[in-house]
Order: sequence, then C-alpha cells, then structure tokens
Amino acid sequence: MSDANARSDAPKVVLVTGASTFLGGYLTTRLAQNPSIERVLAVDARVPSKDMIRRMGRAEFVRADIRRPTIAKVIENARVDTVVHAATSVMDTVAHSPAIKELNVIGAMQVCAACQRAPSVRRLVLRSTGMVYGSSAADPAHFAEDNRARVEPTTGYGRDLLDVESYARGLARRRQDIDVTILRPTAMLGPKISTRMSIYFSSPIIPVVIGYQPRLQFLHEEDALAALEHATLLGRPGTFNLAADGVVTLTQAIRRAGRVELPVPANLLGSVAGVFRGMRVATLHGDQASYLTYGRVLDTARMRAELGFAPRYSSLETLDDFIARRPLEPVVSAGAWHRLEQRIAETARSLV
Repeated sequence: MSDANARSDAPKVVLVTGASTFLGGYLTTRLAQNPSIERVLAVDARVPSKDMIRRMGRAEFVRADIRRPTIAKVIENARVDTVVHAATSVMDTVAHSPAIKELNVIGAMQVCAACQRAPSVRRLVLRSTGMVYGSSAADPAHFAEDNRARVEPTTGYGRDLLDVESYARGLARRRQDIDVTILRPTAMLGPKISTRMSIYFSSPIIPVVIGYQPRLQFLHEEDALAALEHATLLGRPGTFNLAADGVVTLTQAIRRAGRVELPVPANLLGSVAGVFRGMRVATLHGDQASYLTYGRVLDTARMRAELGFAPRYSSLETLDDFIARRPLEPVVSAGAWHRLEQRIAETARSLV
C-alpha cells in the first residue's frame, strides 16, 4: 500500500458507490482513514446504518440515486479523480428482478457517462463478478480473464455484469486518460458479509445435484476489501480475477460446516429448496443451479503478477473462518463425518 500512497497520481478525491453495502461501506471506512486522501464521498440511495456512518468517520455521505444524472453533478462539483463503483454488491443475497437489473445496468451507464464528462476523473474501479464466466459442462479447468464464457449468461447477474463491464471498457476507449480497473471476485464468505453462499451453507439441509461434485473457490471478506482498496490506490488498468488459493469441493464444504446433503435432480434444485423452506433451507435462485452443478474456478496469475495482490486466506481457510465465526450449529459433527468415511473405507476394503 505504501508504494501506491507515494505515487504522484495517487487518489486525492474518491467517490464510492454502494455506501450502504458491506463492500462499499467498509471500503469507504478504510479510505477515510488514509491521510493521503483529501476527501472521500460515499454515495447511495439508501442511508447506511448508524454504525456504518460512525465508522466512515470524516467521509461525506451523499444520498443520491446513481440511476439519475445527478451523480454527474456530484462527481463534477467535488472534482472527483477516482470513482469506485461498488454498488453491485447489494445484489448478493436477493433474487434478480427488473428493478435490480435497472440499478445494475442503468446505474453503471450513468456512472460511466458521468466519469466521461468529468475532466477531473482519472480512475474508475468496477466491482464485477466471476459470474460473468457462467458455469457449464464445457468450462475449462480455470477461467483466465481473457476467456469468454463457454455458455454465456443470458439472464441474472452474470448477464447484467457483462453489460456493465462493456460500459466500463467503452469509457476506457473514449477517455484513454482514465485508468479502468475491473475486478471479478469469486464467491465471498466471511463472518460479516451476507451472500448467497453464506446463506446456502447456513442451512441445516443443503440441496445438491445428484452425480456432480462442483469445485468451488472462495474469497474472504477481508481479502475482498483489501483488493478493492489496493486497486483504488494503485490505479492499475485491466481486468483481474479475485480468488483465494486452492479449491474446495461442495461435499467437503458441506461436511466441514456440519450440514446434511440432500441430493436432488438438477431440474428440481430450486423446487426442493422451496418445499423444505420451513426447515430453514435457503432459497435458491435460477442462476445458482448451474454453479452448484458445475462449479467455477478462476485463474489468479494476473491478480498476483500484474495487480500485485495476494489474498491472506486460502479457499479452505476462508470457509473454516466463516464456520468458526458464524453461529453455525453443526447438524452432523466433523468427527461423525470422519467416522462414517472410515467405516465406508473399511467396508470397501473388505469387499476387495
């Protein structure tokens, strides 16, 4: 971080969208604690919690809807040089809807248009998602940033963020003096952030697809925040996957969390979750089924070599920290799973 702070083009006036979300709010808090940044503005149509406002310290909260042209006036009047578009993080835990699509797509369009018109802007950091790669049986072992989805998302957040990324790249072409950084984090977990996967692993009974063993990567919430802060200060243009080292299979994750698997056919995944909702089984959205069938693994070579960022937590450490620091009462203990696996192995050996 110190190298970034010492740069002559280090950010002086930073605007962060999505101030009421976990990533937007806590990133604002971190930037406000940086003495080299003269001014920090936090923007959202929703007012953050009183605790988050307190944490933001000297940062200025501006209540504004990024889908409206007023965001351009905020950027121009404050002479913002760095914009961090983190508002997309509000979509993690809810079903996709026309209103959310409008916030994603129209909001990004307005933010990019505002950056293009403001001569003071020199840097845009966009929080995208690994969902842009989709999930299918034709996927490569690892998705690098230059790979396109083998089966491109046509609906949901993956489709939205593909469109959002295209607006950011268009801005980079039209304003070549602006450094555009696109970050694609994989599934995030942590004790504070609430995401689809954290809700999924918190359910006592977890529906899984029969006959499939998806490989998953995770990114710790603290690493996600550190990566956003690092990219904001560094100003390195390009597209970067964000993921921790290692992979965890879905069955491994479920057993470490002490949950119980409920194997179902892929086309019934969402329906079965609905039937068992009274037992606190998480609601599964349409664009989750393929991910929970085929998984997704991101290549992080560019993250380390070009962005210069390395997560502190591995995927397994991220999962274990989530389990340890969230109030998860195991349905089946890890010891019970271990004894069951030993019994199965002994039975298999006796049959040979």
